[in-house]
Amino acid sequence: MLIERADRNQFWQSVTGSLDALDESLSSAATREVFEETGISIAALPSGALQDMHHQVVYEIYPDWRFRYAPGVTQNTEHWFSLMVPDDTQVQLAPREHIAYQWLPFQEAATKCFSPSNGTAILKLFSEYSSHQK
Repeated sequence: MLIERADRNQFWQSVTGSLDALDESLSSAATREVFEETGISIAALPSGALQDMHHQVVYEIYPDWRFRYAPGVTQNTEHWFSLMVPDDTQVQLAPREHIAYQWLPFQEAATKCFSPSNGTAILKLFSEYSSHQK
């Protein structure tokens, strides 16, 4: 699933977010961000639906987004998670953050992502999933 940002036309991404506090765990932040952005409760899903992909990427923050960070911060560390949801999962977007969502085949989703690392995460997830299914 990709979601379109409310503040950027045609800016499609998966769920993203940040830690709310230095002591917040990555999985707690992922659980919270999924709920805040999509209305999907991880607690209502089967155990193990949220998976830490144990992969991180350090990337340069786009200059026009740096106002969201402390002065002088120019890089961010992205941690990848995956979430398996039933086909009939209802989505309730946070209207101030996102205006649309789409369930797409993984190749199309990876291509549509604005962020190159977001597209790479989708491709990696599905290549690993496919190799485990064989």
